[in-house]
Amino acid sequence: MQPLQAGDKAPQFTLKDQNNNDVSLADFAGKKVLVYFYPKAMTPGCTVQAQNLRDVKAQLDDHNVVVLGISPDPVKRLAKFAERDELNFTLLSDEDHAVADAFGVWGLKKFMGREYDGIHRLSFLIGPDGTVEQFINKFKTKDHHQVVLDLLG
Repeated sequence: MQPLQAGDKAPQFTLKDQNNNDVSLADFAGKKVLVYFYPKAMTPGCTVQAQNLRDVKAQLDDHNVVVLGISPDPVKRLAKFAERDELNFTLLSDEDHAVADAFGVWGLKKFMGREYDGIHRLSFLIGPDGTVEQFINKFKTKDHHQVVLDLLG
């Protein structure tokens, strides 16, 4: 697993959102985009992370930042997650993990003595020109939003 680093060009992608619409990274040219990968919708850690991003949306808007949450969940599950937690940003379905592979966040994980392949909880702040400005890998689910805000200044 080799995650993208600051200075790398972000791979272009198009995925289905929670409303089954196509969303492309290119749709946000000229804006900063927080692409955050999370393992599974509606699990405790992913819920806390999403709710906190929801709650700081106005501050992210002030920095011209769009949030895209990506997981291997099907669209139907994302729709339930967005509705249940009143999420005010876009969730994207990467069921075949092609985008996770392109960003270098799909790989071997260990949990309770079991090894399996999955998405690593990592984030990327992509600049208006499509280049990765920040690779964000040091955070806890409950403080992810604050780490992002601190990086934005």
